[in-house]
Amino acid sequence: MNISHPAAADKGDSAGATGTKAPPALLEVDGMTFGYNVERTLLDNVSFRIQPGEFVSLLAPSGSGKSTIFRLIAGLLEPQSGSVTIRSGRPGKGGKNSRLGQVGYMPQKDCLMPWRSVLDNAVLGMELQGVPRRQAIEKVREMMPSFGLAGTEKKYPHELSGGMRQRVSFLRSVVCGTEIMLLDEPFSALDAMTRVDMQEWLLSVWEQYRSSILFITHDVDEALLLSDRVLVATESPIRELHEIVIDMPRPRSYGDTVGEIFAARKKKVLELLHFGQTSSSNANRSSAPVRTQPSREEGIG
Repeated sequence: MNISHPAAADKGDSAGATGTKAPPALLEVDGMTFGYNVERTLLDNVSFRIQPGEFVSLLAPSGSGKSTIFRLIAGLLEPQSGSVTIRSGRPGKGGKNSRLGQVGYMPQKDCLMPWRSVLDNAVLGMELQGVPRRQAIEKVREMMPSFGLAGTEKKYPHELSGGMRQRVSFLRSVVCGTEIMLLDEPFSALDAMTRVDMQEWLLSVWEQYRSSILFITHDVDEALLLSDRVLVATESPIRELHEIVIDMPRPRSYGDTVGEIFAARKKKVLELLHFGQTSSSNANRSSAPVRTQPSREEGIG
């Protein structure tokens, strides 16, 4: 895999030091390359793995192709080279090797249907899977209290706060029963206080259900607080993912963001991001055309 393990004195900055063989990954991306046109490659031989029950965050510059990675994993796009393997034990909707329907996806916007109640929005994914409506409603009603949604069944999206709407969106994804969840900056539109509440809420729900999560964010603190590992991309196109292992004990709360382990991991991530920005800036300057004064023989006209 082209995942870099930054060297450091403590155990939190590298993985696999014990030499024990890791179990088969639930999600394995191997040498994935993709671009929307021949002039711009977004992903160049990218590889990473996610184990069952693992929470992994991806930090990368804006426009570098993070959301495209999600579309490739979900089977909405196919890599131009390399492979994406999901070992979920459930068949994809597009055939034997299809990835369609094997992951749950939660985008930046909640995408709730305004004409449907909270209950009807939450069961939508199961209905699309062909689950009988009565069975879907029973399952959603059973899970609503743990998502902080008890008593909201008959409300409509416009009656909910932004945080509550995101809870409905996440519930809709979880009840579909997929083992892998793709969360694309789900809290980016929320105010700071609601965002902190939602981060702690997500941690408590994840501790209960333990789906594997790949989480996209631009917020370094958010990535460190939530994750078992953080994968940092420092360049575009994405070629290498630098791995930071977050060896803080669980369960966690926002109070952990002032601890020594958190500070050390944050320093490492910020160093990587700063180095990537500096390298990119230098590369852009070196590739820019150099304007020179014309010689006397050439003249000015």
